[in-house]
Amino acid sequence: MAHSHEHHHEHVHELTSLNKSFIIGITLNILFVLVEFGIGFYYDSLGLLSDAGHNLGDVASLVLAMLAFRLAKVHPNSRYTYGYKKSTVLVSLLNAVILLVAVGIIITESIEKLFHPVPVEGAAIAWTAGVGVVINAVTAWLFMKDKEKDLNVKGAYLHMAADTLVSVGVVISGIIIMYTGWTLVDPIIGLVIAVIIVISTWSLLHDSLRLSLDGVPMGIDSEKIGRVILEQPGVESYHHLHIWALSTTETALTAHIVIGDLRRMEEVKREVKHELEHVGITHATLEFEYKGACCEGEDCIS
Repeated sequence: MAHSHEHHHEHVHELTSLNKSFIIGITLNILFVLVEFGIGFYYDSLGLLSDAGHNLGDVASLVLAMLAFRLAKVHPNSRYTYGYKKSTVLVSLLNAVILLVAVGIIITESIEKLFHPVPVEGAAIAWTAGVGVVINAVTAWLFMKDKEKDLNVKGAYLHMAADTLVSVGVVISGIIIMYTGWTLVDPIIGLVIAVIIVISTWSLLHDSLRLSLDGVPMGIDSEKIGRVILEQPGVESYHHLHIWALSTTETALTAHIVIGDLRRMEEVKREVKHELEHVGITHATLEFEYKGACCEGEDCIS
């Protein structure tokens, strides 16, 4: 029996390319949150206050995402042999939880306003939310080109894109109040915002929870991975195949591979690793075993 352990690291996504986007997005949204909170409090508008709370959650998400990327670049040590790459997964899960908490607060306040409506200034709501449409759209655009490269970036993009639609809704409510005086539209918009947040957050919560439990990352087909391994010349079968996420951008794999000729082990190893890279496996540890000497009683796949 022979063992071969080789680790391939590939930084699919570098933080340096996103530093400017994060900084611009965080700065714009902090300024807007302060303005929106102030105007929403002054005019007692739940639509503006709930939207500001959601935007504040997005600011926290952007800050946490940037922090996670920085931690992911810290070198491994004796206590954390993979470094802090997993922090990117934990941050995406935390961001999803923060948004769900915000939904609970918005729903509670909206129901309260439905039963105890108060007059609000429609013009102020419309103008303030109009500024939000521009800021949220610009921030979403900053992350659009990289949204498929990382779960946290995708989360930031989805949140800001959803916020753009939410702000459009608040603009509409402000116009309706301004021309009709129907103040109930304000808490109704608050409830609509809550629904939009849940919809936009669900996939982030699902994916980040899956990665936190060391599930196979979305976009990785374990059966396809198995076929890739079996298709390589010299491979007879495999077993003990495990696939999990090291971070939101790096996927790891371990497997026992049975071959018929141990003299070809290095050649087979290179070919298997090369093909695994093409299907999204950035870190592979392979153990090679001789055919007929090891697989009895085990779930070998051939």
